[in-house]
Amino acid sequence: MPPALPEAVGAGAPPREIYLDACATAPPAAAVLEAMDRAHREAWANPSSLHGPGLAAAERLERDRQAIAASLGCGGDELVLLSGGSEAIHTALVGSDGPLEAGRVLLSAVEHPASYAAAAALARRGWDVQLLPVDRRGVVDLEILRSLLTPPTRLVSVLWGQSEVGTLQPIEAIGALCRQAGVRFHVDAVQVVGHRRVAFSRLPVDLLSCAAHKLQGPRGVGALLVRRGVRLEPLIGGAQEGGRRGGTEPVALVAGFAAALELADRRLAAHGGDDPLSSLRDPLLAALRQRQGVRLSGPEPDDAAGRLPHHISLLVDGPDGRPLGGRRLVRELARRGYAVSSGSACTSAGAPAGTAGTSAVLLAMGYGPAEAASGLRISLGPWNSPDDLAGLPAALEQARRRVAEAPG
Repeated sequence: MPPALPEAVGAGAPPREIYLDACATAPPAAAVLEAMDRAHREAWANPSSLHGPGLAAAERLERDRQAIAASLGCGGDELVLLSGGSEAIHTALVGSDGPLEAGRVLLSAVEHPASYAAAAALARRGWDVQLLPVDRRGVVDLEILRSLLTPPTRLVSVLWGQSEVGTLQPIEAIGALCRQAGVRFHVDAVQVVGHRRVAFSRLPVDLLSCAAHKLQGPRGVGALLVRRGVRLEPLIGGAQEGGRRGGTEPVALVAGFAAALELADRRLAAHGGDDPLSSLRDPLLAALRQRQGVRLSGPEPDDAAGRLPHHISLLVDGPDGRPLGGRRLVRELARRGYAVSSGSACTSAGAPAGTAGTSAVLLAMGYGPAEAASGLRISLGPWNSPDDLAGLPAALEQARRRVAEAPG
């Protein structure tokens, strides 16, 4: 169902925005809200309590834990429930300090800010942090990775699906190299879960992070999958989650997470395992590329490297061929009823003064500073329809001309 929107008040009310920013967050689905409501009413107690209400909460929590584990292809004992993707990433990386001797940690040059923040924490503990270069599509250089998988490298962390430019990293090949070298491998799958089938038991991966709110689940809950035998130091001590994450479990949020995964699994199963959003994305991308000054960044949809199926990333130039500011384009499109993004919401929110709008991801891919500030991201969800998208190419052209004509 489409996201809830306020009703217009008066004839001069702004138009309803069509939400095309799924990579930032997705509106919770009706089934998710219903599952959470039931859990709030029927399983509201502390699941660690031994009385009747507590046992009811524990039963609901365990049932949803097993459902989430089945969806992600892992055992229930390999699933750690926590507050979201950022905590999962920090637990995977910072939690590896202690069980592993401090050494070198490798990250790609196009990671989410949470991964760099976790790596900075490791650096403060004596780890050497090194970034793996990427090509023009945003794909990690496997030969450089192979050359660095020698002591003192002990940990590799790679983002599976890049939220700004849509690149899918070859995690099977990366994982195989890490296995051969005996190096722990973490994958940030926050943008991938819900858009393709994930079978943790069959992946050459030791740790995998995901979050519910990217797939129409609630904010405030996510998961870290931990391969059996991989030890971590908990960031929050306590008896919950097998001693790997303390704190009273949010039973209702976990119920929403399980419901969101069930919806995503049904959608994929109904289309032979493929995300049907690609059939919505591809004609839109073709129409957008017919407009003057619009270029694709990241891999082509049919590139062997792979691209997130619901994702479009563009670079937009003015009539004079100069790149236009992505953030200004976002504001102009919002005025025309389309909610899009100029890149990672987390990056924009924490950008240092004077750098907002310049994408570190695009810079790492070899684009110049002006181009790196012209990025535009359109990410689709199951609530979108062809009718939602029909007017977007014309609206982008209007926004492009407006930004090009306006001073500053």
